[in-house]
Amino acid sequence: MGDKSKENAAEQPQEEAPKKKGGFFKRFIWFILILLIIWWFNNFTMKTTVGEITSDKIVNPIKIAVLSDYHADKFSISADTVVSRIEKEEPDIVFILGDMYTRKSSEDKIEIAVELMADIAELGMPVYFVPGEHDKDSFYFDMLTEKGIKVMKYKTENIQINENKLQIMGITNAYYSPTFDLSTQFENDNERYNIVLAHIPNYEKFADFGADLTLCGDTHGGMMQLPFGKGPVYHNGNWFPELSEEITEEVYDKGFFRYKGGWMFITSGLGNNPVPARLNNRPEIAIIEIKPAKAK
Repeated sequence: MGDKSKENAAEQPQEEAPKKKGGFFKRFIWFILILLIIWWFNNFTMKTTVGEITSDKIVNPIKIAVLSDYHADKFSISADTVVSRIEKEEPDIVFILGDMYTRKSSEDKIEIAVELMADIAELGMPVYFVPGEHDKDSFYFDMLTEKGIKVMKYKTENIQINENKLQIMGITNAYYSPTFDLSTQFENDNERYNIVLAHIPNYEKFADFGADLTLCGDTHGGMMQLPFGKGPVYHNGNWFPELSEEITEEVYDKGFFRYKGGWMFITSGLGNNPVPARLNNRPEIAIIEIKPAKAK
């Protein structure tokens, strides 16, 4: 009798615990919050990218800072943050590669770009600038010159840093014709370390010229980068170019690329244009150390 009553009790359905209301909504809010944190971190925090190369033309190490594509808008890293980071790194020379404001910017935004570069120049190291396809106003160039910034519009300048002889060449191309040939404008100096400044990369033409180092911006690194070094999500009209079997050529989006006699380096830049959509590709200042070949 007792066993039967126990059996009947076991057969009775257990009452379900009441479900917590709003569980899905809370998970959704957390999901959106995490996405916002990831988005903010990728677009509004700045990293310092450090690289090292060597040359038998270099006597003593040189540290250079490279920045580009600031775009001077509400989506930009603060100018004070940029200047403070450069001051902390103590480079010997700074190269700025254009698009520091966006085409048709107000004068206030242009002044933000000018003051940023002026504040860098006040740190005491030489600052060289080439324009991009956006920052083309002549009064802007005049303002930069007045602030002590070297505007390299198809110009060459020979300088000496840390007992090293450098030749700096700057170009202003917003596009390249099929017949573009840098050697019609410049000549590499065998006695100097030759640096070309250009906003827009053109690997084949720069490789033909063969400067010791060519510095470029413009690409923003493709804005969105795949994890594990799989390249940009979208670049030059192609989706996932480094994963595509149809695309066999090198993808020149960011970082160092070797050519005979030298290197091309592309920085992913500081700004977000037209919208803040960086992923796995934070705004950067690049610090490149050039060391004597024997020291490696």
